Amino acid sequence: MAASGAPDSSRKKRDKDENLTVGPDFEPWSSKRGEILARYTTNEKLSINLYMGSEKGKASTPGSAVSEKVRTRLEELDDLEEGSQKELLNLTQQDYTNRIEELNQSLKDAWASDQKVKALKIVIQCSKLLSDTSVIQFYPSKFVLITDILDTFGRLVYERIFSMCTDNRNSLPDNFTPECVNDTAKETCLNWFFKIASIRELIPRFYVEAAILKCNRFLYKTGISESLPRLTSMIRGIGDPLVAVYARAYLCRVGMEVAPQLKESLNKNFFDFLLTFKQIHGDTVQNQLVVQCVEIPLYLTLYSPAIDWILQCISYWAAEVLLTEVMERCKKLGNNALLLNSVMSAFRAEFIAARSMDFIAMIKECEESGFPKHLLFRSLGRNLALADPPEGDRLQILNEAWKVITKLKNPQDYISCAEIWVEYTCRHFTQREVNTVLADVIKHMTPDRAFEEAYPQLQSIIEKVVTYFHDFSILFSLEKFLPFLDMFQKESVKVEVCKCIMEAFIKHQLEPTKDPVILNALLHVCKTMHDSVNALTLEDEKRMLASLINGFVRMVSFNRDFEQQLSFYVEARSMFCNLEPVLVQLIHSVNQLAMETRKVMKGNHSRKTAAFVRACVAFCFITIPSLTSIFGRLNLYLLSGQVALANQCLSQADAFFKAAISLVFEVPKMINIDGKMRPSEAFLLEFLCNFFSTLLVIPDHPEQGVLFLVRGLLNVIQDYTWEDNSDDKVRIYANVLHLLSAMNQETYIYHVDKVESNDTLYGGDTKFLAEISKLCETVIAQILEHLKSLGKDETLKRQSQLALYFFNSILAHGDLRNNKLNQLAVNLWNLAQKHGFADTKTMVKTLDYIKRQSKHPELHHFTELALRLPLQSRT
Repeated sequence: MAASGAPDSSRKKRDKDENLTVGPDFEPWSSKRGEILARYTTNEKLSINLYMGSEKGKASTPGSAVSEKVRTRLEELDDLEEGSQKELLNLTQQDYTNRIEELNQSLKDAWASDQKVKALKIVIQCSKLLSDTSVIQFYPSKFVLITDILDTFGRLVYERIFSMCTDNRNSLPDNFTPECVNDTAKETCLNWFFKIASIRELIPRFYVEAAILKCNRFLYKTGISESLPRLTSMIRGIGDPLVAVYARAYLCRVGMEVAPQLKESLNKNFFDFLLTFKQIHGDTVQNQLVVQCVEIPLYLTLYSPAIDWILQCISYWAAEVLLTEVMERCKKLGNNALLLNSVMSAFRAEFIAARSMDFIAMIKECEESGFPKHLLFRSLGRNLALADPPEGDRLQILNEAWKVITKLKNPQDYISCAEIWVEYTCRHFTQREVNTVLADVIKHMTPDRAFEEAYPQLQSIIEKVVTYFHDFSILFSLEKFLPFLDMFQKESVKVEVCKCIMEAFIKHQLEPTKDPVILNALLHVCKTMHDSVNALTLEDEKRMLASLINGFVRMVSFNRDFEQQLSFYVEARSMFCNLEPVLVQLIHSVNQLAMETRKVMKGNHSRKTAAFVRACVAFCFITIPSLTSIFGRLNLYLLSGQVALANQCLSQADAFFKAAISLVFEVPKMINIDGKMRPSEAFLLEFLCNFFSTLLVIPDHPEQGVLFLVRGLLNVIQDYTWEDNSDDKVRIYANVLHLLSAMNQETYIYHVDKVESNDTLYGGDTKFLAEISKLCETVIAQILEHLKSLGKDETLKRQSQLALYFFNSILAHGDLRNNKLNQLAVNLWNLAQKHGFADTKTMVKTLDYIKRQSKHPELHHFTELALRLPLQSRT
């Protein structure tokens, strides 16, 4: 049983390996490309050899034999080394990059025009550039640019051969085998490999074959698995260790794309590199560095992208045994800081974190003159930000790391490490340790204003601190937190940092606060944001800043200490006067404060609380005029007047309502809403309807005459310039009639607690009722005059609609026992139908309603009315 089980399990393992694919958790090369190009730059002049070609072998006749054609193509390839070449000297880095991009385009153009040999020449020519290390610090970027061309070539060749296997009826499946490939495609594929095999120089031959490695799928099932070890061995012939390691990185990259399950060749590449590792510190390399005036620490960092990539490929889904073996092999080599850094960059964070003390011991053993130690601690810190080390080692790890970091003299080196280790400190320690770290950063970055060159890193530190400290009383009690903020002296950066702090506060502060430490600090932060607003600030930015400040204002509560709360709002108003949404929020907050006071006192104000609510009302009254939005002012005057009325501040309420009435006249015809100009009448109609409902309960002022506010509002409505094609004025007058009808009742339908309305003040006095009747007659006359003006042909439909609207108003709010009113209703009904524009369905429903209502004893007079309302057909 055991004997038969063993092959079975090995077969399952083999099947699992063959199905291995690279998942989204594997960081692709494309994500590293931009970082390498940005990091490895040069100011030195570069050169490039461009092949100009020759005319040799171009006169073959159409009748040439196949062997002649092959010979001609081989001669064309020989031209690469024998033909004329043009060397471009003194190129800047940008010029060089542009030339490489041109070559990439030339390759695509040559391929598109069926000049396959020319395309191959371009790729060979570019590959040869990878043997040139004359400007060594630019080599990683050069590698990225040229392998882009190789990738393009590999893709073009593969797609060309794949297309030869596809006809109108059939196409190759994704998991095809060589048996599915036709002979023509196989012959073309072999032809490509033979052309590449004829390239004389090792480096271009290696790179071009690696670029089309995937094409082995068309020839043999084991083609890729046999080619990878051979190509790995070819790299042993490259003498320059830097050139060789990048060749290995390219092979690993292609290998991971086409056959990620073949892990053995990946491991072989790395272990071969370890065997030649001592070359890096050999005389040949040292002499080359002397000539180019490059220090060894800088030279060693050039290896990082390649070794990081190779190790990332090895460690992907690798067993812990293999990772441990790699680590042990690296440990045995001298001057191994470079390898150590790549191991920490490529291996899983959990693997590194669990062995943090081992890595610290290895870092300490590294030579000071080699690979920069601060980069090693930076790499270790990155891992510890992602995975937790053993609890017992945490403090020792921080102490060991910070001993090295704090000794760094170069501010950029220092801040690049400190930024990473701040997160580790925040994750595992208290405010005491975080404060110490912040103090150390201030100490290092303040001399010579070094902080000005490190704003992104300093900003990152703040983000990390506020991510881990959700208790803002602890955060702002850190002695060095606000001095740390003072290092942000560039306004745009400082505002971004303040926004970050405020976003964290709004997100994590769940309970309202009155903590003076938090309030003082956040007022300072909000003031910084507010003061950044100027004439050029975008509306979106203003909205965002106002939203953050409002979030803070809403989270401040002094509980029952209402006077302290009002003092805070007064201070906030003086600090944030340029942001209108903040002023609006403050007005709402103060109104809410007045209503809370009323609630606590159950509506019975003492002398002290009465004075306090008057102070709240005064705050709103002097703040509202500073707003620019006219409807914002109107609505806040109305709301604040209602609050004053609820708190028995009658004269103050009158002042609000008078201010609102006088402001109605200033409402423009068009207003800006979300960046678009819209007519304002619909908004004005809505506001006035709300206003009328409040006017019902407002008692008359003893010195101002009967219904002085209603009369004032009617005068403004009369004088306001309405649109010619609008009936809103009549709709407003109809609503005034609804108000006057409600005022005519013996007892009003609603009241404000502890405020005597006109029903109580006048007690149904006949003079008061007569005044209401006079106003009603005036308003009705205005409505009828407007209806008369709509008698022209083009406005008859509007006349019909308005007549029915006014009829319904009288039906709902009028006393139809009054003969004059009854006759007016009949006239309006007839007018609605007169010209055939009536909505018959609505009129039928209205008449049915009247008949149903007439069955109620108190509405018996509706019976007679129904008989006087004929229904006319449209014809």
